[in-house]
Amino acid sequence: MKTVIGIDLGGTNVRVAKITEEGEVLQELQSPSYGLEGPEKVVPNIISLVKQIDGYKDCVGIGIGVPGPVDTVNKVMKLSSNLKGFTDYPMAKNLEEALGLPTFLDNDANCAGLAEALIGAGKNYPIVYYVTISTGIGGAMIVNGKVVSGKSGYAGETGNLIVDPYREPFNNLNPGAVESEASGRAMTRKGKAIFGDHIESAKDVFDLYQSGNEEAIKLVDQMTTDLAIMFSQVAHIVDPNIFVLGGGVMKAKEIWMPMMVEKFKSFVHPGMRDVIFTQAECREPGILGAAMLPISNGL
Repeated sequence: MKTVIGIDLGGTNVRVAKITEEGEVLQELQSPSYGLEGPEKVVPNIISLVKQIDGYKDCVGIGIGVPGPVDTVNKVMKLSSNLKGFTDYPMAKNLEEALGLPTFLDNDANCAGLAEALIGAGKNYPIVYYVTISTGIGGAMIVNGKVVSGKSGYAGETGNLIVDPYREPFNNLNPGAVESEASGRAMTRKGKAIFGDHIESAKDVFDLYQSGNEEAIKLVDQMTTDLAIMFSQVAHIVDPNIFVLGGGVMKAKEIWMPMMVEKFKSFVHPGMRDVIFTQAECREPGILGAAMLPISNGL
């Protein structure tokens, strides 16, 4: 049975686990990541954690999930807002040299998508498109068990796709970017604008929708239209076998997802309407997906 080391590296915490190729977590350690103290603090800490994993040398490789775009060929982060000093820093190379195991690096959303494609809801499907709808909206495309990252690490990302170019821009995204219009943060912003500051989350808007509030019904209707446009844009380019949806907004999926799927069907060619939409299954997709990176790369 193959085992791998998965590392989920964030700006605040880092988790290191020994995981089987089927996704069973055998051992896990957690520590502060020291993300704002630079590679000189972060990397030795990771090395120390890996060395505390029983039988780490018997693992086939190491996978690391990080927040931000990654050049997967050269195994470096291209933007490291939450990890000071990691842009173009050779973390994977340094871990390989210190631990003697081949090491792979990718964006944490890509890792989550890879987990769903290999051991989760998308298992056994050739083309899996993973979308997380939470505070923001992100995506990952997995083809035949491999993440398609693109030349700069942005392939598969959906948040900046334009659903209506005539709306106001937010958060340095395009005017009418789907993340600005249909994410959890967007629904909270729109809810506050209509109902006041007692709206604290998208859940409050969904609760009003269920109570029959007309303004909330309009908000959710627009959200589902915007998401349907986004998914149709992806579908016309990728034509995936399955869309796997994760993120906090999926807690209210019974409210908005059936409506969104019906709208999606009206936006695509008839032969595309049988694509599967389903909820993500992995409880810990970040670290599981990081562990799947060596498996995906043939180890």
